[in-house]
Amino acid sequence: MPSSLHLQEITPDNFETAIDLRVRPDQEHLVAPVMKSLAEAYVHPAVVWPRLICDDDEVVGFLMAFFDIDWTGKGTDFRSGLWRLNIAAGKQGRGYGRFAVESVATEIRRRGGTRLTTSWHPGADGPTGFYLGLGFRPTGETSGDQTVGMLELD
Repeated sequence: MPSSLHLQEITPDNFETAIDLRVRPDQEHLVAPVMKSLAEAYVHPAVVWPRLICDDDEVVGFLMAFFDIDWTGKGTDFRSGLWRLNIAAGKQGRGYGRFAVESVATEIRRRGGTRLTTSWHPGADGPTGFYLGLGFRPTGETSGDQTVGMLELD
């Protein structure tokens, strides 16, 4: 993994770059656009963590993590994980997604967590292989039409 990779907060200076980020057209049905993620971050500021993924000065992706969300709404199952991952069209297959997941895992560990939760669209055109390759295991749950997966953190 190149050492030039880093995360950057969303600021007024990079906001336009963030909202202009696009996945491949054939993936648009798999992940919400960055603008929707930033709107969700605005209404849930205490539990979400939106970041740009940068390679040197180039923005190559976007992630949004969540921390200590009451998963079932019953006050008994609090989870942290990856809510969104958008890697720019033409930038996939270079390790940026792996870097994003590892960065979220590092932040969860820093906050005392031991598991990383995410969800993905199943099917041949979805990212199932990517997440399984990183060690995620389906929990048997769904979130809407998405598969929920869990990664135990060492």
